[in-house]
Amino acid sequence: MKNPSSASGAPGRTSGTAAGSLGATGVQAFDVRAAGALCWRVTKKELKVLLIHRPRYDDWSWPKGKLDDGETLPECAVREVSEEIGLNISLGIPLPATVYVVNAGLKEVRYWASNVPDAVPVPDGNEVDGFLWCSPERAAELLSNPTDKEPLDALVAAHRRSELATWPLLVVRHAKAKPRSAWTLAEGDRPLAATGLRQALTLSRLLMAWRPGRVATSPWLRCVSTMSPYVKESNAKVKIYDSLTEAKHGRQPHKTSAVVGRLLEKRRPVALCTHRPALPTVLAQLGAHMPPSLRAALPTADPFLAPGEVIICQISCADEPQIVSVEQYKPYED
Repeated sequence: MKNPSSASGAPGRTSGTAAGSLGATGVQAFDVRAAGALCWRVTKKELKVLLIHRPRYDDWSWPKGKLDDGETLPECAVREVSEEIGLNISLGIPLPATVYVVNAGLKEVRYWASNVPDAVPVPDGNEVDGFLWCSPERAAELLSNPTDKEPLDALVAAHRRSELATWPLLVVRHAKAKPRSAWTLAEGDRPLAATGLRQALTLSRLLMAWRPGRVATSPWLRCVSTMSPYVKESNAKVKIYDSLTEAKHGRQPHKTSAVVGRLLEKRRPVALCTHRPALPTVLAQLGAHMPPSLRAALPTADPFLAPGEVIICQISCADEPQIVSVEQYKPYED
């Protein structure tokens, strides 16, 4: 499992299904794991954050909740925000996790920023009976749990660096395909294995946490099949790039790199699906748009990503494309 990395170097650590830290050498065990989001907006040039009131505890906090079985932390964060305050969010930059002691033991809560400029919260009336849009300073005064200020401080710092407003570019290695040795027809027609089909479904649920509206993919069947469940669920627009195939990359890797460059220039949320041999070229192009500290978090050894694994880069909306955070998630393996 790999934890998110950010340009500020202040991510929280995680463990468990499909989440963890890029380059982490050890993972602390937690008795309770949860996820949530700091929803934010800019109103009249002033940053505002969303607090919720929980009647059970009579406290002010961030929307969050416990991880369900088989769920990834990003999925949990999106689901909990929807259930508690009725907002269908997309995740932005990862924020530091909070860790504290509860009756069940040690609890970790992972957070993301989420921009909700026009949405109207609708508390569920049970776990949440009220909400408040307020300044970060007021939020710091109202938050009942002192550890909840850690992700708030990181969000404010990112806003000051113009790294809070972002859009995602996701890089997917296609899910597990049938072995080359067991396939005698055209390489581009080699399909997903049974495990790969299950990985594609798992990946689809994970990608919904970022909701990229466009998919750029190799035309080879195993890439198209990997992204098909997500495309069907999200109605994302699909564009085929021959330069993302193994064959075209092998002959003209600069054209593969150019595809990534064009996606960065378009500044629109997108998921790119390609093959293992093309990943070093794709990652090198992304690395050129990162500070050195963040570039060091990218995988550098073959196979770079496991089948169905995904890297999420958040790119600042300000000026030239600059990647400000990197996360990496891996689907289950049979």
